[in-house]
Amino acid sequence: MTLLAAALPVSELRGAIPLAIGVYGYDPWQAYLLAVLGNLLPVVPLLLFLGPVSDWLRRFTFWDKFFTWLFSRTRRKYIREHESFSLTALALFVAVPLPVTGAWTGCAIAFLVGFRFWPAFVAISAGVLLAGVIVTATVLGVQWFW
Repeated sequence: MTLLAAALPVSELRGAIPLAIGVYGYDPWQAYLLAVLGNLLPVVPLLLFLGPVSDWLRRFTFWDKFFTWLFSRTRRKYIREHESFSLTALALFVAVPLPVTGAWTGCAIAFLVGFRFWPAFVAISAGVLLAGVIVTATVLGVQWFW
């Protein structure tokens, strides 16, 4: 259940770690490792297939207009010379344990901005690892306080 909760776009590891520790009684390290692994499971398919799926959808007029607008707007605001800074920003965005800031959204941003696979994967993975530390520490702190 922890792996599944971590892989889902709504809960990700922000929901999986409290579930593993609070409901299932996992050790914090086990909860962390399972949640990180589960959260990283969809990253590779998302990074690999968002492009081909959008290309397939572009065969239809509505989607072609939508993606043309979306890509030109996003890439117009992006300067390729600042990719290393942008990858750091992507990792920090994914690391923030708030709704809509996880690995799924990070994959969408990496795709829209045009990051290459490996740099995007490393940045998103770093963000997931850091988010896991933050969420685990928060859960343990709440347990201690309670």
